This record gives sequence, structure tokens and C-alpha cells, in this order.
Amino acid sequence: MTRLRRKALVALFLFTLFIFGAMMGLRTLKPSDGFSDLAPGIGIDFPGEKPDRRRLDGRDVAQVSPGQFHTGSSSSSSSDTKVVFTRSDREYSIFYDVHIFYYLWYGSPSMDNKYIHWDHVLVPHWDPKIAASHAQGRHTPPEDIASSFYPELGAYSSRDPAVLEAHMAQIEAAAAGVLVLSWYPPGVADDHGEPTEDLVPVVMDAAHRHSIKVAFHIQPYKGRTDQSMHDNIKYIIDKYGKHGAFYRFRSSTGRVLPLFYVYDSYLTPPESWAELLKTKGSHSIRGTSYDGVFVALIVEERNKHDILASGFDGIYTYFASNGFSFGSSHQNWKAIKAFCDANNLLFIPSVGPGYVDTAVRPWNNHNTRNRVNGRYYDTSLQAALSVRPEIVTITSFNQWHEGTQIEKAVPKKTVARLYLDYQPNQPDHYLELTRQWAENFNKEKDKWLM
Repeated sequence: MTRLRRKALVALFLFTLFIFGAMMGLRTLKPSDGFSDLAPGIGIDFPGEKPDRRRLDGRDVAQVSPGQFHTGSSSSSSSDTKVVFTRSDREYSIFYDVHIFYYLWYGSPSMDNKYIHWDHVLVPHWDPKIAASHAQGRHTPPEDIASSFYPELGAYSSRDPAVLEAHMAQIEAAAAGVLVLSWYPPGVADDHGEPTEDLVPVVMDAAHRHSIKVAFHIQPYKGRTDQSMHDNIKYIIDKYGKHGAFYRFRSSTGRVLPLFYVYDSYLTPPESWAELLKTKGSHSIRGTSYDGVFVALIVEERNKHDILASGFDGIYTYFASNGFSFGSSHQNWKAIKAFCDANNLLFIPSVGPGYVDTAVRPWNNHNTRNRVNGRYYDTSLQAALSVRPEIVTITSFNQWHEGTQIEKAVPKKTVARLYLDYQPNQPDHYLELTRQWAENFNKEKDKWLM
């Protein structure tokens, strides 16, 4: 009996030793992220910068299928799928299939001799009876700004280099690889701002330092036509096309092309767009050095047919208020995606953390979407994920007027105002949520492509 017990103990000891050895062996194997072991030796180092950046080729992790687009490799730009940052304690990535809308229209006395946009007027309702029951006038920064939230950086200027650097660090922290810059031609601005085209090179330089790419969100300036758009596209590509931060995208045909978002595209009739965007148009850019991937805004359901007839390459939804428009309603995304797939169009849903624009449109509280500590954002992100898009856009990094920002905000109370904030969470809460979701989005995409 003693001998049997001894044999059993020896067997148990040997078995335990085997398990321990196997586990130690497994621990020496580095978990693969699905990229580094597929593309050895193609990383690009950025001397003198911390953290280390390794640029990885998207061709090893994405495939082109009918009706789809994807980011891919390019000698001159952006078309990698992600960048991996290596710090002493961890690795993390930014993703070029997560795009974020960015606004450059803010000004302050220190840089611009006055406040710009923070002092936005209270827009009156078009019905005089409704307008009469709401506040009028304009905001008086810095204590009273045209937003329901208050930025951690205060009522800043978009011209401040320190602000731009802080913004790029926040966008990097959120893992968004493409900044979609709200753009007006030289000398042109929105109704409440001033021209900012001269700032674009500075933005691109700041983005490049963080391996972030820049795409252009062309706004509906007065007099925008298919012909003026031709001139705009030529201007942008000629001036910025060789910059290291200029974003390009690999289309289903294998061409690597600039990608442009066209806001309020429905204001121009399809037959006019066709002159620019169809191969037989009178001033077509197709097949020329100014060709691109052009993405139109869908607001109403009928817009999708006009978008197709116009010669656009894709559709985006922009608005962060679920239910505000046909395009921004999550329940319609599956049908829009099916339409896009059937017509070889790219569908890019836009998601946001919430919506509240009553600081500039005091009569519009019925379109407010409360953040619920991030749960609204999560619902939007999951709705986007469910339609398996190639790209997702975030509305927005810093559209403070409409309360869609993920930029850091802080609690603030004045004599006349109590601002909303992200509490009980930290100022970077929505940056962190965006990163977590971007990482999950890319893991899910890997599964779709398997």
C-alpha cells in the first residue's frame, strides 16, 4: 500500500512538473497582434520621437471584396491600416479606418485679437412666434461660451500651436487615425467665422508628428458648384498632396486615391455633380491626377438615388443625433449599407457621444441626445459595427456648439451658467471610450476578413 502511494505521489509530481514546464514555454511566446509577424522589416522609424512608431502595411490584414474599399499600402501616404506605438510599458495603435471630424474655426484675443465662434449668436427660429419665446443675442466669452460644455483648454484659439499639439495628442489617445478637417477655400469662411485655410499646413505638420492623417471635409460655401469644386480639388491636391499627412485610400479597383467628404452635397443637383464625377462629364476628374474617392452626405432617403446618379463613390451620415434625419437614424443603416453594397458605394456611418445645440439654437431641445455617461455613444458605436463598415466617422472631436465633442471637457459654474460635464468620469472619458471601441472594431474586422 505504501509503495502504491509512493508511485502515485511520484506520478503526480511528474505530471505537475510537465504542466509547469508547458506553461512556462507558452509564456515565452509573444501574443501576435495579427500584424507584426506578417510584415517583418517594413516598419518606419521616426528618429528622435517618443514613443517609437512602427508603420505596418495594411495589405497583410485587409482584402478587397466587391463593393468594398479598404486602406492599403502607399509609398506617399496614409494607406496603412494602423500605426503601432511602442512605449516602455506597452504597445498601442491608431487606426486609419476611424475618422474624426475636426473644426478649425475658434479664436481668442491672445491669438486673433477677438473671440471667434465662442461668441456665436443665438440663432433665432424661423417662426417669429417661436423665436419670441427664446433668448436672443450672442455669447460673451470666456465665462459665457457658445456651448453647453466647457473645454479643458478654455475658450482657445485654433491658431495656438500649443492647442493644436494638445489636440493631436488627444486624437492619438482616442486611436483615431484620420482627422477630417472642415475646409473652406482661401479667403472664404462660414457665416460666423473667419478664413482658416492658411492654417491647414500647420495642422498637417502637427498631425504628421503624431502619425495622424488629414482628409478634407468640403463645406457648402456660397457659390459652391461642380466647377468650383473642380478648382478646390485641384488646389488641395496640388498644395497638400505630397505632404506626409495627406490621407489616401485604396479603392476597390486597387487605386490609392485622396478621400473627400462633401458636406450638404444635396444642395447641388445630380446632373451638375455628374459633370465632375462621371467619366463623360464636361470637366470630369475621373482617370486624371485629381481623381479621388468622393463621399456624399445622406439626409433624406431620396438622397441615396441622387448620390448614385451624381457619380459619388460613397455615403456618410454625419449627424450625431439618432432619429434627427433618415441618414442619422441607426435603424436605417442596414438598408443604406445594402443599397451601397448593391451599387459599389462605400457606406461610412457617423457616430457621436451625444447631441445638444441649445447654446446656439435654444429652441432645438427636442433633438438633444443625452450622453448617459457614455451609453449613448456605445449604442451608436454598436449600431455602426452591426453593418460591418470599412470606415467609421466620429462626430466630432471639437464641434462644441452642437455638443458632439469628445475633446476633454471640465466642470464649470459661473454666476449665470452651469455647464454640462463628463462627471463622474474624467475629462478624457470619451477619448478612452473611442480607443476601446476602435480596438474592438479592428478585431471584429479581422474576423470578417477571415
